[in-house]
Amino acid sequence: MKSNKINAGTVARTINLGLALVNQILTMSGHSMINIDDATITNVVSEAWLIVAASRAWWKNNSITETAIEADRYLEDLRETKEVLIAREEDANDN
Repeated sequence: MKSNKINAGTVARTINLGLALVNQILTMSGHSMINIDDATITNVVSEAWLIVAASRAWWKNNSITETAIEADRYLEDLRETKEVLIAREEDANDN
């Protein structure tokens, strides 16, 4: 049986998003974490990081609540059952 814990990918994506948001706030207030002399490059890098981190973090299904984690497990079980049924049907058709 699988655990109802948040998976490592969700934690990593959420931390990455948090760091990107902090970096963006610091950059906007004139305290850049990325020390590049050219302010334009700093802003571009910071904004690109924020966009990539936000998109990646929330594109994936980030199941945080216990109910959502259980639902993911249920969906995975359904998919596995479907694959078994399809394989059995294919075997039956081959015979």
